[in-house]
Amino acid sequence: MIRAVTPTGPTPPLLRALTGDRPQTHPVWFMRQAGRSLPEYREVRRGTGMLESCLIPELAAEITLQPVRRHRVDAAIFFSDIMIPLKLAGVDVDIVAGVGPVIAEPVRTASDVDRLVAHRLGDTAMITEAIRLITTELATTPSGEAAWTPLIGFAGAPFTLAAYLVEGRPSRDHLAARSLMVADPAAWEKLMAWCADLSGAFLTLQVDAGASAVQLFDSWAGSLPLADYAARVAPWSRRALASVEGRVPRLHFGTGTGHLLEEMAKGTDALGIDYRTPLDEAAARLPGMPLQGNIDPARLLAGWDALESHAREVLDRGRAAPAHVVNLGHGVPPETDPAILTRLVELIHQP
Repeated sequence: MIRAVTPTGPTPPLLRALTGDRPQTHPVWFMRQAGRSLPEYREVRRGTGMLESCLIPELAAEITLQPVRRHRVDAAIFFSDIMIPLKLAGVDVDIVAGVGPVIAEPVRTASDVDRLVAHRLGDTAMITEAIRLITTELATTPSGEAAWTPLIGFAGAPFTLAAYLVEGRPSRDHLAARSLMVADPAAWEKLMAWCADLSGAFLTLQVDAGASAVQLFDSWAGSLPLADYAARVAPWSRRALASVEGRVPRLHFGTGTGHLLEEMAKGTDALGIDYRTPLDEAAARLPGMPLQGNIDPARLLAGWDALESHAREVLDRGRAAPAHVVNLGHGVPPETDPAILTRLVELIHQP
């Protein structure tokens, strides 16, 4: 797939940082910047369900571009959901208000796994078209700016997908998934291989369509002990990331994963750090690894003085890494004042 408009000009700061080169100013984007806190997002999505919104190309493109226009962040993140690949593969999944993703038929036994792994991605034309619309606008350098804006594609990590499939809905401790992992290792391996290949195919689809970087997002890996993660989960995350190895920079991010950083760093080009682990500590543990993070999202709601001092501390700690992409240590809270994010971007962009 060829971009509708081929970007020209210097390599954007974000892409330089993800490959270990430190730009003059810090690149910044925010997880969950596409939507949630923006009034224009709530307006365009009015009356349209979450998963449906992700599958309407014009709507997904508009939502993806809104924070770039408003905040002047250094990357767009594709407006999608980690459930979308499951939906496109024919899994009966819905986003239920007040609950989250709900799987109609949870995967609990080896026979359930056998039925699931027969599913493959179906029609993905709406994803390709949405990315074509997005990259057409992003390839045009705004007046006065030095570089075009890259699009980041993303997918859920295999363990997070598997946890939802087994639990059937969000869970605090993922007991059913962790139980299957040890009770039936063969079924678990088959399930994780399917999830890894599905995530890898979704990442490849986005890169083929024009994404310039990708992030693998693991919401639930932090619930695992290191030994289980290293033996039964990490190889499958690496398999998903390997699908686009050498094509675009790859980010890996998880929440509550401070004890897993060394394993998560294997097979990726840069690592996202959540708000619990200081960046200089992460840099000492991961020499040579570009880092992303890790402003505490709670500071967005605590007033400018508290946010500014915290953001400057994050910038200082990030100097210990070879390169640093500024982000939150998780997603933008929906209560965030958009003006605070714009002001934060301006602070981070100061030389």
